[in-house]
Amino acid sequence: MATLNVWLRAVRIRFLLASIISVCLGLAINGWQNKTFDLEFAILTFVGVAALHASVDLLNDYWDYKRQIDTETQRTKFSGGTGVLPEGLLEPKQVYRAGMLMLIIGSSIGAFFIFERGVTIAIILGFAIVSIYFYSTRIVDSGLGEIFVAIKGSMIVLGTYFVQSSHITLEPIIAGIVSGILSSTVLFVNSFPDFDADKKHGRKTLVILLGKQKAATTVWVFPVTIYAIIGVSIIIGIFPVTCLITFATIPMAIRSGVSLKEDYENLEKLVPIMQGFVTYSRITGALFVISFVLDLLLKSLQ
Repeated sequence: MATLNVWLRAVRIRFLLASIISVCLGLAINGWQNKTFDLEFAILTFVGVAALHASVDLLNDYWDYKRQIDTETQRTKFSGGTGVLPEGLLEPKQVYRAGMLMLIIGSSIGAFFIFERGVTIAIILGFAIVSIYFYSTRIVDSGLGEIFVAIKGSMIVLGTYFVQSSHITLEPIIAGIVSGILSSTVLFVNSFPDFDADKKHGRKTLVILLGKQKAATTVWVFPVTIYAIIGVSIIIGIFPVTCLITFATIPMAIRSGVSLKEDYENLEKLVPIMQGFVTYSRITGALFVISFVLDLLLKSLQ
């Protein structure tokens, strides 16, 4: 019988943080705008989003193993799957069933929110269910993986906000785009080591479509877009000035981007580069959450 540690490895527990930060962002923007917070709905949102995120990772592991992608690539801490199937720690049917169970749990919580909040949640949930199930086959094979992840991050922020407030405003939409692009950045960079295995078995990641050399330059589009969206939103008054604290991670983005351009073909050096982009993404997201909470606190003291 598989141990808890094996299952935590299978769901890539440390990568759940991206979705957790997106939920926190939706909660922070709602508190900043509406001065409200529903604890029970927040807990259910965390559980539902975590289950749906785990479902993506489990089903991705299953399909990559079945297609022999994960058996031909060199696994790292950030790429090449979790390794639980190639190492024989779990059976494929176990991983598939667990992925479907997580999808059912997340969908059930979403169904509860449809009853409570209406059709808007139904649209978001419908997108989540279809895209999660087809992510590792149709979506990635069509070169849409990064776009899917960006939309997923956006939907988490917007859905969390809507569950708390029952309405939609411009702020969570734009903030969701930022959160989604941060997640896409990590997926984009982490696909470099899997280039050969992915390409051989029909995957069309953005790195494959661009080629490694061009992709190593294209990576700058992600952080530039993020900071541009935040900067313009501050200037025109959509986001508070406190969001400027997210610019503190610019040196991290520059350092990681320069390293990727120099060493995108060196697997050993790619590992710390991938770590750098993951850290950059998480810290930027966390600072984004903090910026809204900080503005709320500052205003409450006035």
